[in-house]
Amino acid sequence: MKRYPMKLIAPLKDYLWGGTRLKDEYGKKTDLDIVAESWELACHKDGKSVIANGEASGMTLEAWLAEQKDDMLGAHVAKFPYFPLLIKLIDARGNLSVQVHPDNEYAQRVEGEYGKTEMWYIVDCEPGASLLYGFKSEITKEEFERRIQDNTLLDVCNRVPVHKGDVFFIDSGTLHAIGKGILICEIQQNSNTTYRIYDYGRVGKDGKPRELHVAKALDVTTLAPAKAHPAMKTDMDIFAGADARLLASCEYFTTYHLDVDGKAYLFCGEDSFQSFTVLAGSVKAEAGDYEVTFHKGETAFLPAGLGKYTLKGKGELILSKL
Repeated sequence: MKRYPMKLIAPLKDYLWGGTRLKDEYGKKTDLDIVAESWELACHKDGKSVIANGEASGMTLEAWLAEQKDDMLGAHVAKFPYFPLLIKLIDARGNLSVQVHPDNEYAQRVEGEYGKTEMWYIVDCEPGASLLYGFKSEITKEEFERRIQDNTLLDVCNRVPVHKGDVFFIDSGTLHAIGKGILICEIQQNSNTTYRIYDYGRVGKDGKPRELHVAKALDVTTLAPAKAHPAMKTDMDIFAGADARLLASCEYFTTYHLDVDGKAYLFCGEDSFQSFTVLAGSVKAEAGDYEVTFHKGETAFLPAGLGKYTLKGKGELILSKL
């Protein structure tokens, strides 16, 4: 099948802490009252992106990839046993639970899927918004367990004020919690394994307190301040004409922030597929004789080997590859 820029329809999640910004401002069409998460790029049993344009319109991305005889994911993806990325927009009207994600070894042994290392780009936030990111200082496992039991855990968590454009890299094992009033673009390993440690005493739709996963959290949490992620220089190997900023690069993903104003010339090689999400404005993607416009809140999948493509318009994007 011919390679072309694919527009994706995202599965949506109505978790109790979510808001309405993804419906009201980012074009998500749904009968849900709230949209906490929009899974922009998803090939997971709990949510699958659907292709909205071209020859493959109406198919899930996962099903389309399974049909292809050619390598549409790229050489860098060959080391992964299944689709490696999950990209989300997250609207936190309320505080998310204090939580942790396991590493690959623990998650594959206990949960049967990847662990989760992730990064957050702060798309927008209310004045004074903050999040939890690791501990203020090292603590023992005994103190961690005691503070969970006596509801003093927040006293030793590191609370960080946030601003639009901030970036947080969250290794597996790092205690964290998105705070209320924050809109995030999250790039993560393809996993839905989360261990809740503290949940503010909230109840779910069934009227019962939401499940905590304390025993597993005790197994996997790094009981220390979050590791500092090094500042990164922009890698311009695939861009021309875009104001590009490298946000994060690790064995699981490489992510950029792009500002396009006019024309930007990009390249999607044989090494990896690419995916971008438009955070503001709109851009037209042109590859060969194919073109499709992406508006605020829409996401593209670009098959590996697509080659040269052009973005025209004025927009702010988050672009990821392996």
